[in-house]
Amino acid sequence: MNKKKIYITISILIAVIVIAIPMGFIYVLNNGNPYTKYMANKYVPEYLEVKGYTDEEIEKSHYIEPKYLINKDFYHGHYMVIFKDEPNTTYYYGITKKGKQVQQFCEKDILSSDGVTDIFEGETKYSEKECKNSLDNRD
Repeated sequence: MNKKKIYITISILIAVIVIAIPMGFIYVLNNGNPYTKYMANKYVPEYLEVKGYTDEEIEKSHYIEPKYLINKDFYHGHYMVIFKDEPNTTYYYGITKKGKQVQQFCEKDILSSDGVTDIFEGETKYSEKECKNSLDNRD
């Protein structure tokens, strides 16, 4: 009788593993790493608040998962911010793997009048003096 319980337990454990691992992989592919999302949603809003930005100045902000490789020094997820007085410019922030520091990325998306989005690395209203290039240091 004990052997039967052990076989049933092992069978259930194997079935759960065979189902859970692919489901977890599919979840991460579709939604991004939940830990990275948690960190971005925790640290970046705090960082923006310390910089003096209020909710009234921000039109839209949330976590996004890029579909391409980024700088290895940063966690893969980004946090995008669009300010109300600059609605055609999207700023991106990342979190460093070492020290979990928030850093603005130099690349910004600029929406042109003809509806095309271009990557822009120059100075804009909310550019920070020190930014990191999200496309550097990739493998």
